[in-house]
Amino acid sequence: MTTWMPDILGDGYEQLTLPLGPDPDGEGEVTATLVRYQPSVYPGGESAPDRAVIYVHGFTDYFFQQHLAEHFAAQGYRFFALDLRKCGRSRQPEQTPHFVTDLTYYDAELEEALRVVRSEVGGGILLVAHSTGGLVLPLWLDRLNRRPGGTGGAGIQGLILNSPWFDLQVPSILRSLGTVAVDTVGRVRSRAVIPGQSLDTYGMSLHRNANGQWEYDLDWKPLAGFPVTFGWLRAVRRGHARLHRGLDVGVPSLILRSKDTRWAPAYDPAVDTADAVLDVKQIARWAGCLGDRTTIVPITGARHDVFLSTPEVLEVAFRELDLWLDWLDGHSRTL
Repeated sequence: MTTWMPDILGDGYEQLTLPLGPDPDGEGEVTATLVRYQPSVYPGGESAPDRAVIYVHGFTDYFFQQHLAEHFAAQGYRFFALDLRKCGRSRQPEQTPHFVTDLTYYDAELEEALRVVRSEVGGGILLVAHSTGGLVLPLWLDRLNRRPGGTGGAGIQGLILNSPWFDLQVPSILRSLGTVAVDTVGRVRSRAVIPGQSLDTYGMSLHRNANGQWEYDLDWKPLAGFPVTFGWLRAVRRGHARLHRGLDVGVPSLILRSKDTRWAPAYDPAVDTADAVLDVKQIARWAGCLGDRTTIVPITGARHDVFLSTPEVLEVAFRELDLWLDWLDGHSRTL
């Protein structure tokens, strides 16, 4: 039986626990959490639309971006978001935040979320993901597309990636030698923490208690991020390698990213208008590995999470999003 409960985001938001069974990484029973937004009135006073969005967050993150849900609703989509296992609403006290040793473990909650959404929505489904989620989703879609019927047969019509994590943001020599070290240590000491990864520059630019405008739970999204483990980064690097060999997600993709990267050891106003987490040149380099039709839009002044940018930049991002959604509608009707 599907039992939706009130969500922490308040009116119009509900959550559903997705039991996933024993953790392959040995941290007890794991669950994921599906959140849905159901406004009392959709545009034009119509009933709930017959198409939907499923949103997936990144590392040190969870779904809290109500303005994103409300924007998609205004464009005629039902909105769902997934807090992955050990993340946000889904993490149990004894579990290591965001810890997995294989990104394919996420297939379980992605497929269950897709099943639930398809049981409520008869039309097309649009997948949206940020940062690490922007690596997880294409890898899953490539596997899904290899099955009979492909991604289209699963009801998926398009993919939107918001600053996807396509490569390690260090010089090439460190990417090669570092990956060997991470692979070795991650295999035998998967929960060991990689030193020197704690940095609050990006968090300080976002949260309203620091220098930003956004409100979210600092226990679920701490300013300096969660510790990065060798086992988790090993899984990510294996995902990067698979992406770099080329995928076929089976549907058109939109990639939104900042035009610039700005590294800073501490908060500086300059990081409010650039990606302070990833190298945007790497996003541009590997975007062609998704397969199918890909549209890449660099946005001047955008943050790492493009949809958490300053108001004037956010307006630009939504305009670009809406233009692509209009194109996708027309493209889908011609197929």
